[in-house]
Amino acid sequence: MTRFRKSRRRLAASLLLLSLGATALTACKPTSTTTPVRIGYSAWPGWFPWKVTESKGLFGVPVTLQWFDGYLDSINALNAGQLDCNSQTLGDTISSIAAGADLQVVLTNDYSTGNDQIIVAPGIKTVADLKGKRVAAEEGTVDHYLLLLGLKKAGLSSQDITFVPLETGAAAAAFVAGKVDAVGVFAPFTTQALKRPGSSTLFSSKDFPGAISDHLVCRADFVAKNPEAIEKLVNAWFSTLNTIKAEPAAAMTILTERAGVSEAEYKDYDAGTTILSLAENKQVFKVGSTMKSLPFAAKEISNFLVEAGLAKTPPKLNGLLQPQFVDAVK
Repeated sequence: MTRFRKSRRRLAASLLLLSLGATALTACKPTSTTTPVRIGYSAWPGWFPWKVTESKGLFGVPVTLQWFDGYLDSINALNAGQLDCNSQTLGDTISSIAAGADLQVVLTNDYSTGNDQIIVAPGIKTVADLKGKRVAAEEGTVDHYLLLLGLKKAGLSSQDITFVPLETGAAAAAFVAGKVDAVGVFAPFTTQALKRPGSSTLFSSKDFPGAISDHLVCRADFVAKNPEAIEKLVNAWFSTLNTIKAEPAAAMTILTERAGVSEAEYKDYDAGTTILSLAENKQVFKVGSTMKSLPFAAKEISNFLVEAGLAKTPPKLNGLLQPQFVDAVK
């Protein structure tokens, strides 16, 4: 989408955020006598429905819904205590925990199922063809993680390529300019990268189900003190999904206005995002052996942070996943 910000998918960025917490966001301060739950969200199809929740009055508790043009700012605000909950990836959440934050996942909004891609130059037909090639991505992001997953599946490693660490927008530009042979990017930079003549998508998040997931993440102390509020927020999410299904035209107006794009553009990018149903939400919190199991995915991402040098030791994941709230939804 044309207004998606390049910072949205940053996996490693929150390692810096505890030291950046002084950048206060006064708009998050409650103004009523009944303190509202402060929730942050930013540009991603799986999070735009929160605007429908607000517009339709479905929250069930007082809420200050704070929009962030920069996703990184929302993580910063959560870690600094200026938000109670935020919309963010599992990877960013674990990265923040590695830096000392105490956070909990209470809801899974969606999986990226195609909006994160490894795009290659003409002549590269298989992952094996990446051997010896220059591949750009923003280091520590979920697209870097996706790249490593693809290499591993093909029996390769990061040592088999020349990794070029670039910010996502710069990585896409370098690829289009022919300075690198492949690039890992997310929408809408996928559209930009594919402008290189003859380029194609080698693989995407669709090929690794569950590897990139998005959530409502809350501060652990807030969850402990306000379990009833969290339960109502989780219930509100599923009421919102039902409302979108029942009133698609009205909901689409709200969604596209918040995204700042046309209906056609919204549907295009939304196709690469899979919103999870209630039944799927209940399932992903269970122990499993694939990335569609949050306990498994959390361990895999923790290992990635260590292997990539973004954390010295695996983050402590005890208490990270709180399935009781989705389990309580009827």
